[in-house]
Amino acid sequence: MEFHPSIEKADIQDIKKFQEEKLRELLVYLESNSPYYKKLFKEKEINIADIRTLEDLKKIPTTTKNDLQQHNHDFFCITPDKIVDYSTTSGTLGDPVTFGLSDADLERLAYNEAISFACAGIRKGDVVQMITTIDKRFMAGLAYFLGLRKMGASVVRMGPGIPELQWDSIFRYQPKYLITVPSFLLKMIDYAEKRGLDYKNSSVYGAVCIGESIKNQDFTDNILSQKIKEKWNIKLFSTYASTEMSTAFTECEFQQGGHHHPELIITEILDDNENAVKDGESGELTITTLGVEAIPLLRFKTGDIVKAHYEPCRCGRNTMRLGPVMGRKQQMIKYKGTTLYPPAMNDILNDFNNILCYQIVIQANEIGLDEIIIKLSTIEERESFVNEVRDHFRAKLRVSPKIEIIDFDVLSKTVYHPNSRKPITFIDLR
Repeated sequence: MEFHPSIEKADIQDIKKFQEEKLRELLVYLESNSPYYKKLFKEKEINIADIRTLEDLKKIPTTTKNDLQQHNHDFFCITPDKIVDYSTTSGTLGDPVTFGLSDADLERLAYNEAISFACAGIRKGDVVQMITTIDKRFMAGLAYFLGLRKMGASVVRMGPGIPELQWDSIFRYQPKYLITVPSFLLKMIDYAEKRGLDYKNSSVYGAVCIGESIKNQDFTDNILSQKIKEKWNIKLFSTYASTEMSTAFTECEFQQGGHHHPELIITEILDDNENAVKDGESGELTITTLGVEAIPLLRFKTGDIVKAHYEPCRCGRNTMRLGPVMGRKQQMIKYKGTTLYPPAMNDILNDFNNILCYQIVIQANEIGLDEIIIKLSTIEERESFVNEVRDHFRAKLRVSPKIEIIDFDVLSKTVYHPNSRKPITFIDLR
């Protein structure tokens, strides 16, 4: 099985032609099988034969998370007896949406992860420790397992948390790679240092990082990855994916953004008026899935603000690369004339070694303006520490949020909630 698909190294024009052919097949499939899109085409008087090129996509209205939540059932293109797996989105913004996957969808998911992991350098025979959940209707954990199995890697399914067990597994099975939320690596390092474990000489070469950003927009390491690498010199690979697109954008060894897999997904980056942004500008990632059987999506707005990079990569792939997500469109904060996204605030808080955990809460005040409250647990109760954090915010983001010091036992229960797949560091009460 080829895990470096030739289409990714093809000429840009050939990639475009290939995608246009796949798009035409998708439109025929949707018109025949999707109650939602059949109705949309009819209401908007869209003749799918008129959609020949990627540029023609703009003749079709976009699909939003709201559409998926309100008409979840109408997006299914197959009957319930053809569904092999039920997954839900993580529900970061609003109610989770149900996704069914057919046998072919699971095969596509495995292929996607296999080519993504191959991009990050994982090979047949490598041992990979999964520090992620594979249950609770979580698509990603299942995807990682299927992809690793498909490429012939060996999997240690550890699940999240419990540093002691993770280290026991590392020393026992000698994994070369970990798949984890990057902030958990700091917990593992802390545990190893306190117990005198020789973690710097372990078998671990690299980690595929999920759920949190580890890069700045210019692809340099952000504070979180700097903190990890200062202590533990392992390679960290970014990956970006979502349940809705069943596709991942993963970095290669040159680490200049996540590579696009053109056989699996069509991407557009749109401004607020739904026009394509100019090269080098950021906008909302809008996707059209290819080869999905149960719930294919057409021009689905992900809510993620990203920037694309088009120059060919040194790895030989000519595909577009996505930079780190700047933020979620719905999580944009207007604070005293400044536009902010939560990742920028995470970076500032990750800068402090004496913060044990934190949560950013956004609410509207009585006059309807956004208000930011930073709740944090710290080793130091000093008022001067609060001022230091506030000054750092002023220096980096030109804003000065309200800061509340909260006992670790209280705050950690809401940040590391047992029902959540990743730390809840942001709450929007607007």
